[in-house]
Amino acid sequence: MSIHTYNELAALHAIAKILAQPGDLHEQLEQVLQEMSLRLGMQRGMISLVDRGKNEIWLDIAHDIKINGLDVTYKPGEGITGKVAQTARPIAVANLGQEMHFLDRTGARRHLNRSNLSFLCVPIIYDCGVVGVLSADKVTTQVEYLEQELALLSSVAELMSKAVHIRALEEENKRLRKIVGSTHSPSMDIIGHSKSMQEIFGLVAQVADSNTTVLITGETGTGKELIARAIHNNSPRKDGPFIQVNCAAIPDTLIESELFGHKRGAFTGAYQQYRGRFEEANGGTIFLDEVGELSASAQVKLLRILQDKKLQPLGSSRVINVNVRIIAATNRDLEQDMLAKRFRADLFYRLNVFHIHLPPLRERGSDVILLADHFLLTYNKEMGKSVKRISNAAIQVFLSYKWPGNVRELENCIERGILLAQAEVLDYEHLPPSMKLPDHKYHGKISSIVEAQERFLIIEALEETGGNQTKAAEILGTTKRIIQYKISKLGLDPKKYRKKYTTSPE
Repeated sequence: MSIHTYNELAALHAIAKILAQPGDLHEQLEQVLQEMSLRLGMQRGMISLVDRGKNEIWLDIAHDIKINGLDVTYKPGEGITGKVAQTARPIAVANLGQEMHFLDRTGARRHLNRSNLSFLCVPIIYDCGVVGVLSADKVTTQVEYLEQELALLSSVAELMSKAVHIRALEEENKRLRKIVGSTHSPSMDIIGHSKSMQEIFGLVAQVADSNTTVLITGETGTGKELIARAIHNNSPRKDGPFIQVNCAAIPDTLIESELFGHKRGAFTGAYQQYRGRFEEANGGTIFLDEVGELSASAQVKLLRILQDKKLQPLGSSRVINVNVRIIAATNRDLEQDMLAKRFRADLFYRLNVFHIHLPPLRERGSDVILLADHFLLTYNKEMGKSVKRISNAAIQVFLSYKWPGNVRELENCIERGILLAQAEVLDYEHLPPSMKLPDHKYHGKISSIVEAQERFLIIEALEETGGNQTKAAEILGTTKRIIQYKISKLGLDPKKYRKKYTTSPE
């Protein structure tokens, strides 16, 4: 273990104080580089961030280097910075003039005698992964022991690791917002850049052009209606009606009349003829939300429409031909309902021609920050407020909270926060009481954040491998035994990530 000198300890203490203060992360990290220059003799310091999704490293903050207008990036393994990011091992170069792998993409050392410079580069590690790279020059004559210099720089990297992790999330989401705003295809009002959501966008694009019946499943608040509207709006039926029916909100005695219409006098209170929702949707799309709540008799009539494209209003002998695309949604497990005889098997297979399952928000990683920023803009405009950002404390709660109400709960949380915020920042104190229980307090967040990120990575690997734990372990670079332990600890079910509903053999 390296022993730091008094001056080095004083510098580390000053850096720790900077990072402990509330404020803008970019400014704080710039101050850290300045302290390194003033107190430690480091020159031309740089902090680069790792974007795991895009598999690249980009220069974010620099001291004594002009990077305005420059977009400096590295691939893993490319140059010294890329190698450190890829291997998570520090690299020291005693004589920069003799180093072939030094790229100098900023051009800062183009007119300098590199033989007079040593170069130090260390990984910034958070949650067992490289989130950034810290590098700096030092005049060769001031370097006595390279190993000791690397140990000092590694101590600085350890102090700034949490700040760099959050900074990387912020910058990644800024980039994603640009992507979402400019190249979102197909056209839809859905925010998300996680792997699972990109796959869903692909499914929407595949099925939109057809008349295929779609079944959307997922927990309450995950956005099933948005997906249904996206399918309709990207289909040839987009100029036709989009009729939404919440099957759970209609009394069982009225659901047949509501869906299929009724003749005057068909029952007590039927004073006039009524066109049902299916007839209203003719030429367009009908969205049957909570389809699992349909009564047994309504299920029979719905099955007939799916089979014959015909309906018969209640109390009438008239048969009406309808040209309607059906999109159904449920938060229930219809397979279990079939086994319990609560849902007709023949209807299930008719509805489940094309299945889309929406993941809960807790499994969508940093999408939660992207969505929070979207709602921040939306409600600022709606309420005439000027809340410009979400504090780091609130962001960390968002990343670790389980979101039982999913996207709908997040939207309500942001709306409430903007109402309460008096300044330009939505802070921890503006969050609902339910999110500020003892296990969600800011000062105890590190273990929760680690667990949230760990859960996200394991779920992604299970989705990619269809629930195969051996292959998931290979993707994550660990053993099957460790993956099995983590899966058990996090309460995950690998079987859930196999293709849940198979396509009907129609």
